[in-house]
Amino acid sequence: MSAHSTSAKKMYRWVDEKNNVLFSDQMPPDQVKYRRETLNKNARVVNVVEKEKTKAQQELEKRLERLRQQQDAILQKQKIKDKVLLSTFRSLGDMDLALKGKMLALDGQRRVVQGNLNRLEKQLKQQQKMAAQYERDGQNVPEKIKNDISASRTQIELTLIEISKQFENKRAVRKKLEDDIARFTFLTQSKLSSNDLTRKTAESKAETELGVYICETKKLCDKAWDYAKQFVHTYSTTGLYVETDLLIMSKEPAKKTDLSLSASKKDVGYNKQQLFLDIRCHISSLGKELCEGVKARKIRHSFSAYIKSALIADM
Repeated sequence: MSAHSTSAKKMYRWVDEKNNVLFSDQMPPDQVKYRRETLNKNARVVNVVEKEKTKAQQELEKRLERLRQQQDAILQKQKIKDKVLLSTFRSLGDMDLALKGKMLALDGQRRVVQGNLNRLEKQLKQQQKMAAQYERDGQNVPEKIKNDISASRTQIELTLIEISKQFENKRAVRKKLEDDIARFTFLTQSKLSSNDLTRKTAESKAETELGVYICETKKLCDKAWDYAKQFVHTYSTTGLYVETDLLIMSKEPAKKTDLSLSASKKDVGYNKQQLFLDIRCHISSLGKELCEGVKARKIRHSFSAYIKSALIADM
């Protein structure tokens, strides 16, 4: 059997931009950008090569992959945090004791600094009294006393700052321990496993931090996808560039004030799908500032809430 007869058994089928269905035993170089199917001698599809992605689509996929990696990082961080929490404490009683002990220790530190403040204030009064006596006697106040008064005032100011920081630290420590108590209660008293609870918490954080909506079912995701499209149309300042069942992407930012949004859909296991939001800005210092600023962050944080509200209203 000749090489020619062997190759003749393989055919390519593709559709061009005019929706013409074309067949050939060789792919013309100017046609390789289209999605094509390889057919055997029985006209059955044996291989599929998807449509060549544009540079913008390739860049978007890279950005979305980075978002997915960030989401995985959130999950891993939450796993470690929960594991440490559950291994550190055995009960809520242990946590209450830890909270009280920490508060007592911080109060003890503050009392020491407060004692230093009282001593400095008393010292300053004595120095000021000595200076006032020189003035009553019609004499110049010695430079040493002036310097001592200035040094005491500086030390008092620094001590007051330290006390203020101690109060802030105490509030922060209390909040963290109270948050840990609430988390420990959540992990130990829920009917779900700790792994499921950790995953759900990480998913919730990803929703707000990264701009992710998690679909519990495919039917729900199909509806959510329509609202994701609306969201992209609403908040993008550039026109639509790509719209498929898995990707909607607006055009590249042309101006320094442009916000270009994209959304993609992906299966993520657990019989779920996720919708990822991406925001692109102009390649400039102003564009970078815009993408890292409050406006872009608010848009990203509101993505999931927008879809949820729309789905509820649709019920």
